[in-house]
Parts: sequence; structure tokens; C-alpha cells
Amino acid sequence: MTLKVMKPVRSLLVAFAMVGVGMATVVPWQSAVAQTRVLPDFTDLVDQVGPSVVNIRTMEKISQRSAQGNPSEEEMLEFFKRFGLPIPNFPRQMPRPNRPQPQQQEEEQPRGVGSGFIFTTDGFIMTNAHVVEGADEVLVTLTDKREFKAKIIGTDKRSDVAVVKIEASGLPAVKVGDVNRLRVGEWVMAIGSPFGLENTVTAGIVSAKQRDTGDYLPFIQTDVAINPGNSGGPLINMRGEVVGINSQIYSRSGGFMGISFSIPMDEAVRVSDQLRSNGRVARGRIGVQIEAVSKEIAESIGLGKPVGAMVRAVEAGSPAEKAGVEAGDIITRFEGKTVEKSSDLPRLVGGTKPGTKSTLTVFRRGTTKDLSIVIAEVEADKAALKASARDEKSKLSAAGQAFGLGVSELSEAQKKELKIKGGVKVDTAVDAAARSGLREGDVIVAVANTAVGSVKEFDAVLSKVDKNKPLNVLFRRGEWTQYVLIRPAH
Repeated sequence: MTLKVMKPVRSLLVAFAMVGVGMATVVPWQSAVAQTRVLPDFTDLVDQVGPSVVNIRTMEKISQRSAQGNPSEEEMLEFFKRFGLPIPNFPRQMPRPNRPQPQQQEEEQPRGVGSGFIFTTDGFIMTNAHVVEGADEVLVTLTDKREFKAKIIGTDKRSDVAVVKIEASGLPAVKVGDVNRLRVGEWVMAIGSPFGLENTVTAGIVSAKQRDTGDYLPFIQTDVAINPGNSGGPLINMRGEVVGINSQIYSRSGGFMGISFSIPMDEAVRVSDQLRSNGRVARGRIGVQIEAVSKEIAESIGLGKPVGAMVRAVEAGSPAEKAGVEAGDIITRFEGKTVEKSSDLPRLVGGTKPGTKSTLTVFRRGTTKDLSIVIAEVEADKAALKASARDEKSKLSAAGQAFGLGVSELSEAQKKELKIKGGVKVDTAVDAAARSGLREGDVIVAVANTAVGSVKEFDAVLSKVDKNKPLNVLFRRGEWTQYVLIRPAH
């Protein structure tokens, strides 16, 4: 049998043989050609998008008492109270006419560094809520080194999106990409200020989409290097379009470990539109507690596939109760959109304007039924208007500061009413705690798998946990008890 070789290939083999190169040499040569075709070049993207990325520095005013001499009686009382010491009887002193009185002075100190990007040519900038939250002054630096004082237009803790405004025009705005076209394995790039190093470019691929790590957001997961200071910067596709806002990382060390999360741009745009119009985001709620539908349950009740959200409880007086929703119902569709998994429902309902009349499809005892429901507004957003983030933060203990939690003791009457032996009441939930869904009035009964019966026990547990790892919290809200993870932000 004669092996016939096509002429071009035969000529190539002869050429290699003449120079003494073996066949093994052909493989790396071919591999190098393939890599040259596949590996992306990010230089043009950096030139295109780089001028739209900004550095954000925040400042905070710290009150200092410029007293001369010994501490005041008020300060001494605070010291004794804080450490649980017996309070002595201070001798009364008459005020001295010529004695200088202590004065309060405010001093601005750096609070943090983050990133952002220019959303419109007239100065609207998008970033993370946790970057600017609680700041008394926001300073924005462009790539041409111009610096502006920015006004905070609005922040939304649940999505971690914020909009700030600088007084400038003719700015280089980004192009927004279609998140639906984004594919797992696609190359993406990030630009930001990790550790304050401005205009740092990192790249990687999309690791996963629709990653469930928040109440309302299906995050984009990537392996792009993201570190503290990258927060608020853009995630960019190979067409030079922004597809996400870099927000969080998964880390056991506090540094980058190959897993980062970005807020999808379609959700960020919806939030920013409301922030620019109203300064806040109004989200819908129907008042149900839900859980995932397992394969076994779906088969046993005749549903077939494990889809939808199973209703565990219905809040008294809620839109769901008024619409006729019952515990045990499987919510399969909302406004004609399929609820594939339980986490889809809060996002669909949350994205609906309060007051809207919607249709809810439930599977109940073998039959499907459509229910008419009027969407209410999430109460947490209303409560957030009562105080600024700075006022809320002032209530936090040292232990709760890292997680954005401020708590107080429960009275015996409250414990009896809730039928619990211990726990602490949430007075303040900001930053990471707010993003996890905790809110004022919740009762925390356990932290890091440890029951807490008092504020002292709560602080003791928090002082020992790793501040860089997600913290599991078991809490009570009304008749419902559930777990939530508080994730540290980067």
C-alpha cells in the first residue's frame, strides 16, 4: 500500500528534513501560531476606555476636642461607663471666668480609595455604594490629573451601586454593553486603583454568570485580579463596552484569590436611572418567605421539574395574603416570566414598581392558578431615609464596625413575645450588613454558629471571627427565622 502525501505537506516535510529538524519541532510551531491567533491584545481597549475611568478618594470629618488640661467630667463619666467601673462622686467645681472652655473642632481625614467610571459626558459617574457611603467629601481624579469635588446623587446598598456628579462637560463616557451577549469563557478586562495604584489594568475570563451571592443581583464571576481599591471600576469586554461594576471578591486572606464578582451593567443602569431621578431606589415586595424546590418535592406533588419558589410562610396583611397566596404554593411565574429558581422571584418582584398590579402564577395541589397581586414597597428603603450613613455608623460598636452592625439588648418582655431565650436587636445595619439584607428591628439569635444572648456575647463572638470571611448570622424577622451571610466588601 502506497501512502500518498499532498504536495504542499510533502514539500514542508522535505524542507524540515533538509535543515535537520525533526517532526517534534512542528508541534510547538503550530501551537505558537494558534496562540498568536487566540490571545487577545488589550492595548487598544486601554486607550479607548482608560480615559473614562476615574480614581475616587473619600474624606471623613473627625470631631476633636481641643481641651487644655485634664479631661472633663463628662469624658471621665463616659470612661467609667464604657468599662463598667463604679462611678465616683466628682466634686462640683465652679466655672472659672478666665478658664478656656473646650471647643469642638472638625478635622478631615482620608477615609478610603476606590474607582469609578464616567457614565455621561456631563459628569455623572458610577461607582459602588460602599466606596462613597458615609463620606463627607468625595474627590474624583481624572486620567488627565484634573481633580473635582463630587456630589453624591444617590446610593443603593442592596445593589451596591452609587452615582456621583462632577461639574464638567465634554467628558469621555463609556459605552454600555449587552450583558445578555456575555459568554462564559469570554475575555474581559478591569481598570481601577487597587491599593491606590491608579489606572491599573488587569484581565481574565468570565468564570460564571448569574452567580447567586445577593438578594437582588445575579453577579458576573470572573478570574480578573480585583483588590481593595478596584471597587467601583468597570469590567470591560473585548468590544470596549462596560458590562459590569467590580464589587466583591472571595478571599480567605483579604487579597485576590482568583474569584471576583461584578454587578451586571443592565441592573446597574436600572438602579442609576432611579438614583438620578429620585435619589433612591424603590423596590417591590409581596410578603412571602420562600425556599428552593427540590427534585424530590417536585416529583411528589406532580410538578415534574424542580422549578419555581416554594412559599414557606405568608406575612399577615401583605400583598400575598390579600391575593390569596398560601403556604405550600409553588410560585412558577411572575408577570408572565418563568421563575426558574427561588432566587429569581425576589429579583423579579424587586424590579417592579411599587403599586403595580401584577399576575402571580402558583402551582397548588396539582393545579395551576393565576392570582392578581398589587406590589408593595420594600420597607428597608423607607427606613434608610431616616438617618444618614454617618449617623448610623456612629452607633456601631468596635466589634460590629467591620460588618456594619449595631445592636442593643432585648427586654424580657420582647423575649417573651418572640418566645426566645436570648438574642440582640439590630439598631443599625449599614455597608456589608445592609447588603446582606439585614435591617433595623431584626433580632440576631446566633453569629458564626454561636448563640448570642446579650450584646456582650455578640461583641465577644465578633471579636474572634475572621473579618475577611463571610459571617453567617441566624436572625428573626417577625415569625420568620433564617440565615444570612454578611460578606466583607473590597
